[in-house]
Amino acid sequence: MAVSQSSFSSSLVLCLFGFFVHIALLSTNLCFAADPTISYEFHVSYITVSPLGVPQQVIAVNDKFPGPRINATTNYNVIVNVFNELDEDLLITWPGIQMRRDSWQDGVLGTNCPIPPNWNWTYDFQVKDQIGSFFYFPSLNFQRAAGGFGSFVANNRPIIAIPFAQPDGDIEIFIGDWYTQNHTALRKTLDTGKDLGIPDGVLINGKGPYRYNTTLVPDGIEYETIHVDPGKTYRLRVHNVGISTSLNFRIQNHILVLAEAEGHYTIQQNYTDFDIHVGQSYSFLVTMDQNASTDYYTVASARFVNESLWQKVTGVAVLHYSNSKGPASGPLPDPPNDVYDKSRSMNQALSVRQNGSASGARPNPQGSFHYGSINITDTYVLQSVPPVTINGTLRATLNGISFVNPQTPIRLADKHNVKGDYKLDFPNRPLNRPPRKDISIINATYKGFMEVVFQNNDTVMQSFHLNGYSFFVVGMDYGVWTLESRGRYNNWDAVSRSTTQVFPGAWTAVLISLDNVGVWNIRAENLDRWYLGQETYLRIINPEENGETEFAVPDNVLYCGALANLQKEQKHKSSASSISCKNSRLLLTLIIAFLAFTFS
Repeated sequence: MAVSQSSFSSSLVLCLFGFFVHIALLSTNLCFAADPTISYEFHVSYITVSPLGVPQQVIAVNDKFPGPRINATTNYNVIVNVFNELDEDLLITWPGIQMRRDSWQDGVLGTNCPIPPNWNWTYDFQVKDQIGSFFYFPSLNFQRAAGGFGSFVANNRPIIAIPFAQPDGDIEIFIGDWYTQNHTALRKTLDTGKDLGIPDGVLINGKGPYRYNTTLVPDGIEYETIHVDPGKTYRLRVHNVGISTSLNFRIQNHILVLAEAEGHYTIQQNYTDFDIHVGQSYSFLVTMDQNASTDYYTVASARFVNESLWQKVTGVAVLHYSNSKGPASGPLPDPPNDVYDKSRSMNQALSVRQNGSASGARPNPQGSFHYGSINITDTYVLQSVPPVTINGTLRATLNGISFVNPQTPIRLADKHNVKGDYKLDFPNRPLNRPPRKDISIINATYKGFMEVVFQNNDTVMQSFHLNGYSFFVVGMDYGVWTLESRGRYNNWDAVSRSTTQVFPGAWTAVLISLDNVGVWNIRAENLDRWYLGQETYLRIINPEENGETEFAVPDNVLYCGALANLQKEQKHKSSASSISCKNSRLLLTLIIAFLAFTFS
């Protein structure tokens, strides 16, 4: 049967259309799902600032210290193209962001090869089923002590209500101890087996203290001013980005209403002051209900220290009402008076409870997750002790093992059958043997329910963090954890978070549902202990799918160690996935335009 030229041309166009649409959809890697994409470009470099009156080199992101906020929403795809303009390797990590099946983007040495100087690398991940307040920072070489940190906010989707009235404003506050030496000098101090000593101060949003005391604070220090309007309520997202010092946060004459902790809404409770430990993030609702006759002090002061020696280690900002009549004056609001009573801070921590009726990333008609009824499948007691000398160098340990980073990232070694890169033999209890350096990690069970007990036999307050997960903080107490300690667990409304404090001479127990495949870093957030080896990894593989549950190795993966010969010459561009998304959208646009032209 004869076919007309017009009919044939139309059929050919339709066939081509179908073919190209199919190719475009394949190349997008589900880019056409409803989840939006946000993109950032980070230039990480050195700048010179004088936060404590002494010029020093700090790490800035896009010339900002602290760096810019990443403002995402539940299920958003986030693309961050990081340009390393430092003189040493760089990785950016995203603690608290639970990258589902995608530890390739985690930004620590066990999962990623570092970004060399003058190179760039594009992170491409999804903020899956998540809300809350977090911060990013550089994970290598003690760099966080020099800055490089910034805020990461995951907002509720519009259809999911927050469990409080919409605040009138959203304010980011970074607090942290600070040294006037740069991070390379601090690193050298640790390398020579010395302690860092007392910090030189506490910064608030990268700035030094307001001159509340002319003896302790020299003239000319730039301080932070927080601008507010009377009668309004603000959400304050407060992050302790410091090295090792727990800080007490308070605002003169104002009540802090706790509302969220690292991605989970809490039962709202009033506090006059709150202890925030290294690596932790909280949201407080603060109503500006005071007389505007003066400004008010905002304070972050060191905890669990000799206050006479640490008096200068106090950060002070100014809360300024728009109709304020004068500057803040007089003594700072009193810190907690519990030098001889160590229970106050622990009781405050135990008072933080999950809001089981609040929706987070998705509707929650069933209420809170009933974690207390799940059988524990594995128990790991991770014991920390004061640093010890191993082979002539000072090291920190967990269960007697001081972690040494593998030459080749763990899952990359798996994918390429690199033998001997690490060991799956991390002990689940402290062993009676000499401490040693090793690349020993935890062989965790996929879909298991793990109990981890952090036993702090060190002399300092510590924080511990797990990437890729939140865990239920079910208990903490002084003394040594035993099986009988489970009788004191909170099995109903314990807060779920990713960083927990562990008091010296005490333990903290957490429960983790191991549903996120990949390799995930568990570590001390105290930078000195982390730098000296107090970390390991959880390797979680789905045995039924032989690792296929994970996302594939990204096209732009960096190679190092045993696989360094696979690394191609650097090309300054975005990740393959983001490019394919953009190109696929462009391709469909061109096809549609072509069809419109053809059939017009």
